[in-house]
Amino acid sequence: MDNKPAPMDLPTPNKLVEEEDDDSMLNNRKLGGIKTMPFILANEICDRFASSGFHSNMITYLTQELNMPLVQASNTLTNFGGTASFTPLIGALIADSFAGRFWTITVGSIIYELGLVSITLSAVLPSLRPSPCPTQQNCQEASSFQLWILYISLLLTSLGTGGIRPCVVTFAADQLGSDKVITGRSKKWNFFNWYYFSMGLATFTALTVVVYVQENVGWGWGLGIPTIAMIVSIIAFVIGSPLYKKIEPGGSPLIRLAQVIVAAFKKRKETAPGNPKLLYQNKELDAAISLHGRLVHTDQYKWLDKAAVVTASESVSSNPPNLWRLVTVHRVEELKTIIRMLPIWAAGILLVTSSSHLHSFVIQQARTMDRHLSKSFEIPPASLSIFGILTTLSGLVLYERLFVPLARRFTGHPSGVTCLQRMGIGFVINIVATIVSSFIEIKRKSVAAHHNLLDDPKAIVPISVFWLVPQFCVHGIAEVFMSVGHLEFLYDQSPESMRSTAAALYWTAISIGNYIGTLLVSLVHKYTGENSNWLPDRNLNRGKLEYYYWLVSGIQVLNLIYYIICAYLYTYKPLEEVKEEEEEEDGEFNGKKISGKGLELTRNETA
Repeated sequence: MDNKPAPMDLPTPNKLVEEEDDDSMLNNRKLGGIKTMPFILANEICDRFASSGFHSNMITYLTQELNMPLVQASNTLTNFGGTASFTPLIGALIADSFAGRFWTITVGSIIYELGLVSITLSAVLPSLRPSPCPTQQNCQEASSFQLWILYISLLLTSLGTGGIRPCVVTFAADQLGSDKVITGRSKKWNFFNWYYFSMGLATFTALTVVVYVQENVGWGWGLGIPTIAMIVSIIAFVIGSPLYKKIEPGGSPLIRLAQVIVAAFKKRKETAPGNPKLLYQNKELDAAISLHGRLVHTDQYKWLDKAAVVTASESVSSNPPNLWRLVTVHRVEELKTIIRMLPIWAAGILLVTSSSHLHSFVIQQARTMDRHLSKSFEIPPASLSIFGILTTLSGLVLYERLFVPLARRFTGHPSGVTCLQRMGIGFVINIVATIVSSFIEIKRKSVAAHHNLLDDPKAIVPISVFWLVPQFCVHGIAEVFMSVGHLEFLYDQSPESMRSTAAALYWTAISIGNYIGTLLVSLVHKYTGENSNWLPDRNLNRGKLEYYYWLVSGIQVLNLIYYIICAYLYTYKPLEEVKEEEEEEDGEFNGKKISGKGLELTRNETA
């Protein structure tokens, strides 16, 4: 008998590579998950607390501390709000192209903090503000230097916002894995509902605590508290870094979209094959931008299919090919998906236009009304927004626990209604909100006229400020449907490699809407005359704010008609899902024997 020891089973180089890949995949699976949510949401909650405490009462700071006229102050905030809603598109492109979401959020938060520090210093140092003007008549306005300090501070916060807003929600969603977990099709909760709930809770805290400090303690502490909160948010987010699943950026999405357009134009004279399976496919090339599934061919915008036609002169053996002449079906469908989404996205622009200045005007209304809860305590005007926030918070819970199960019985849809239907309901409710606002302003002015107070801009009209609560509540209900539905639509229907960019589209709609809102207010202020101006600079009692509310209500009705048409014609993206599932060794997979893990391919039309 041969007593020599059996030779050792030495691993081959290929086997070593496979083992390393398995270890890497195992480690990657350990990252992310629910355990990362405290760090990410702590960052976002502190950030939202800081931004809400900073922006919610800024109209008061500009009109009372810097002595700016109402329309100029409102336009200033709306313009910088528009800038803050446009920069997320730049931040998203940076994140999706090369920086990744983690570093984009981190750098954006630091820039935002610099803006908060700057404006806090301007509130603390008397030399950076004009002389006080308690009568609000013949006031000395802020100097050019003082205004530049303000503008630089607002610009820094706007730039910082560009790195935070488009990335946090998608970065948090990345930690949870597949779309079904995120949107609730395989879970009993919807990530976007609870994300929005957390943000609403932070906003509520800011409107109660920070606004009270600003009105009763001083603007130094009133802006200092948000500044401190932002520092906490940065620390919380960075501490959680070792736990995060950090998806590598897949390259510039704009370049990929441009490549499809250029390739389709170059091959405009080619004839696309009748069988879409003959179009160019390259799973290895698309692997980095289709982690959860590949987009499959659709019949819309078929002229773009020519970008994936393989001509006789082209070689598909080179990997990658010249992507300015030949692209894959998945990349063509990315562009088609974005084109399909744009009309729905655009419907949000006029909605923002109609509501862009409402917050500023309502605060000025509240300042003229009886705000006493007791003889010694008055509600700060900006804190009235808490009624809208409370309505949104309670509405999100009721939506998830009552509306969805009830609607599911009638529609059979896992989420009760589709995100498009949810947005449509929000459009209708928002129209009701602005109509309610107009009637409340008519009531306020009638009381002022009855007591001969129309010519006194500092007079307190003997009508309770709680008359303004209904419009806040109706706006809060509209938020539950419109804002959450819009955000979910953009995330769910966008190509996965462009989700930061899609989230940025949400904020870009707000940006464009704010700019158009500024134009609308400026035109109304300019062309409604001096004697009967709808939006006067100092005395709101002599204005016709209710006419402005009627105007924006009409704009929203036209926008609703446009949205219904777009939603009716919309086609949901078809997706070939890729999901990993545990298989027993030598299990059955699509009729073939496999061992270990398998990949299941299923065609799923997201709805």
